[in-house]
Amino acid sequence: MSVISRYLIRVQVGPFLFALVAMTALIFLNAVAREVEGLVGKGLPWTAIAEFLVLSLPHTVALSLPIAVLAAVLYSFSDLTSSSEVTALAANGVSPFRILAPVLALGIVATAVMLAFNDRILPEANHQLKNLTYDMGRKSPTLELREQVVNRIQTEIDGRGRLGTYFLTADRIDSNANELESIGIFDVNNPARKRVTYAEKGRMAFNESQTDLFLTLEDGVVQELVSDRIGGFRLIYFDREIIPLRNVGTMFEQGQGSSRSDREMGFALLRANADAKLAELDSVKAESQAEVSRAIRLALGRASPSDEAVRQEEIARRTGGVAPSVGEASSLLAGDPGSQAAILAVRQRAASGNRLSQRMGQFQVEIHKKAALAVACLIFTLLGPPLAIRFPSGGVGMVVAAAGSITAVYWAGLIGGENLADRGAAGPAVTMWATNAIFLGMGLWLALTMGRTRISLRSNRIDDLASAIFGRSRPANAPERAR
Repeated sequence: MSVISRYLIRVQVGPFLFALVAMTALIFLNAVAREVEGLVGKGLPWTAIAEFLVLSLPHTVALSLPIAVLAAVLYSFSDLTSSSEVTALAANGVSPFRILAPVLALGIVATAVMLAFNDRILPEANHQLKNLTYDMGRKSPTLELREQVVNRIQTEIDGRGRLGTYFLTADRIDSNANELESIGIFDVNNPARKRVTYAEKGRMAFNESQTDLFLTLEDGVVQELVSDRIGGFRLIYFDREIIPLRNVGTMFEQGQGSSRSDREMGFALLRANADAKLAELDSVKAESQAEVSRAIRLALGRASPSDEAVRQEEIARRTGGVAPSVGEASSLLAGDPGSQAAILAVRQRAASGNRLSQRMGQFQVEIHKKAALAVACLIFTLLGPPLAIRFPSGGVGMVVAAAGSITAVYWAGLIGGENLADRGAAGPAVTMWATNAIFLGMGLWLALTMGRTRISLRSNRIDDLASAIFGRSRPANAPERAR
């Protein structure tokens, strides 16, 4: 590796690491902030919370890594150009393509890493995160009680495992002290005896095994309506009452996992599932064609030998043994239950085929999306250098503006392409790669014209734009800009 190549690679390592850490932190904090409410106050062990945070990182890195590649290339080449290093290289006979070679090599490495990451690490992390989130959601709803709303609590109401439901309201809930104020508990488990309990305050406590919840209520009243006798109503005032809620499932237990969605599969598993859906779709189409052919043969009176006896027996039964005329036979076939059943079966298979086709399309979309995101790293390394050379004095502002604009357009195209593919407007290979193709064309055009780019340390683009619009030219005695 030449000195120039090593130098061009070295100047990009620092900006890349900084951009990767910064973008990952921003996206990660934004994602975690939306989940804080569901994590805090549930009594989860710190190991589960730490695991949740760790498993949330791969999805964040998958989003931030292409952006970091683009930002690093833009910043490093903008800095090289503003310090006249690119001009010095060009003056010494170093061609623009020689400058791009080590950058593209880094883009190829980033693409390979991204492909392996999307194939191995990201799907497994998404799968484990989904299972962990589900296990957290199975925790007792008593730990997620909300103030001034009706909270539903499912519990065991007898020793035989029969489940029941209580509805609880409270004006104020202190999750740290497990205290409640202005409490209302509605017991509707026994249709013959409906009970409502009101209390000024109360406390929550669990037993040693953390399976049963005990509500200790103070200064309250119980209103009970007995429907098995006329006028059955009672009021019971109490200073203190304990209501046990058995087996509310407060223990946090991690399950054995669940089935994988398309975002939890690598390339091989996605391809296998897509092929399986395609085989099912072909089978449904073959069955539909066979059913249609059978119905047509019956309608034309050319039934197969196995169907002919059944058809003749049905016609004879409905005509009393008298051979029908051609018109009568046609009317019988039109109202034949077998034909109606065939039509219904074809319609059902068509609906099943549509579902299979949609599911197969989702697997194919995920395959192309993972690959397109990885290849975007290479495209950004081709697009960044010539774009940065055109704006050498833009600095960090240019890097942020250009990287933000390109990323926004790219993600809008990727999300729009995914929606179009899911609706069947176009194939996944077209919709998911369209944005890459557009930016690749822009990068190739900028790279081919990079050798003819006029580099200005002043970078006065306003004068150039005014000259292009109003036709004003520079005076003859004006000094030329450095090339």
